[in-house]
Amino acid sequence: MTKRLKKKILRYWYGGMVALWLLAVPFSGLTAELTLSGAVDTALSNNPRLQAARYGVLSSREKTLQARSGAIPQIQVSEQFSHTTNPMWAFGTRLNQQSITATDFDPDRLNDPDGITNAASVLSVTWPVYDSGQTWYAVQQARLNQESAVVSADRARQQVTAGTITAYIQVLLARENQQVLSHILETAGSHLKLIQSRYNGGFVAKSDLLRAQVHMADLEQQILEAQSQTNIARCNLNVAMGIGTDMYYKLISPLKPGNPVVGSMDSWISAAFSNRPDLKQLNLQQQIAQKEIDKSKSLRHPSVNLAGNYEINSEDFKGTGSNYTIGAVVSVPLFTGGRISAKIREAGINLKQTQAMLRAMEHQVCAETRQAFFNAQSAWARIRVARAAIGQSEESLRIVRNRYQNGLFTITDLLDAEVMVQQSLTRHLKAIHDYKAAVTRLDLAAGTIGRI
Repeated sequence: MTKRLKKKILRYWYGGMVALWLLAVPFSGLTAELTLSGAVDTALSNNPRLQAARYGVLSSREKTLQARSGAIPQIQVSEQFSHTTNPMWAFGTRLNQQSITATDFDPDRLNDPDGITNAASVLSVTWPVYDSGQTWYAVQQARLNQESAVVSADRARQQVTAGTITAYIQVLLARENQQVLSHILETAGSHLKLIQSRYNGGFVAKSDLLRAQVHMADLEQQILEAQSQTNIARCNLNVAMGIGTDMYYKLISPLKPGNPVVGSMDSWISAAFSNRPDLKQLNLQQQIAQKEIDKSKSLRHPSVNLAGNYEINSEDFKGTGSNYTIGAVVSVPLFTGGRISAKIREAGINLKQTQAMLRAMEHQVCAETRQAFFNAQSAWARIRVARAAIGQSEESLRIVRNRYQNGLFTITDLLDAEVMVQQSLTRHLKAIHDYKAAVTRLDLAAGTIGRI
């Protein structure tokens, strides 16, 4: 079997395997084609970070219900079983069972009673009518915490969206860069044939041929590295979408710059201060800290609790005795060893800490927005310059190739012209990628990023 025949067989076998994979895609539940908006939708549905944020919202709702329960009467049923020879408890148990007889007052029996068994069923009701405002403030704090969890989940959604967009365009950049290298390798191959022909004709030295071959080998290594970068970028995209890292999608959204950023930097900063969920979250935390001060101060107020018990006592479950108790308790904290004062001071310190964190976040938001805005402007300008450079470098390569063929230029000039074309194409792709990434970061910094 000849080598050519072997190559044909391998090529047909490979093509058949690819066809089988494409046919199997719909049956395996995978999506063969993936748009940018589809990637974002997949991430919003599957990313574990967003799932954790949603659970956080649900947890905060349950904490609100827990806080509200502090103002509702609490009812409890308990079963108690005891056996005692303690003189006081034995006599009291008989009283509770309502089974006292005259013989129970015998001093010998009182001092040395027989063991007595008691089974008590108790229904207890407690109602904190006023607990110094602790429940009221706890409910307010729980509601603020719930709002904080919601805006935290919103920020997580924005970050996942931005991360998915960034990962998607990174795959596009790696893939396009790989295609550029393949194009340059094809051009270098045609130049190698030209150099081989001139070498065979005795017009150039063998060093020219060797340099061209080394250049080809270098391009092949770059392609292998580009393939690796593409695979890594695809893996990162799958992680951002929250799916298996071994899944393969055909990305169909093009790497295009889109429209330039509109609006002034001040307008973007203003939008960030209005929309950023993490700023809203810190504002809510500041309100919670202020409530904690009020809650701590209210500990100095009196508290009122109502309580009631209904009890059934029996020794053998035949004869029973029942009783009930109702009452109210009013407590006034006269001295707590400085605990309440320290708690108030602690709450005040925590409020100042939250306020300092809020100021730091405001500075960070301003810096992130400015940086993203400047990067977007710079990348947009680079796109125009890089696009113009592509035509110039390709024309330069055409001129150099013709002159090299006529013996007017050296191999160095030809290879430098090839590299210049490669660099211009790569820089143009990089500028588009950087612009898309900067716009994504700008939208994220301003809190305006959403579904594509």
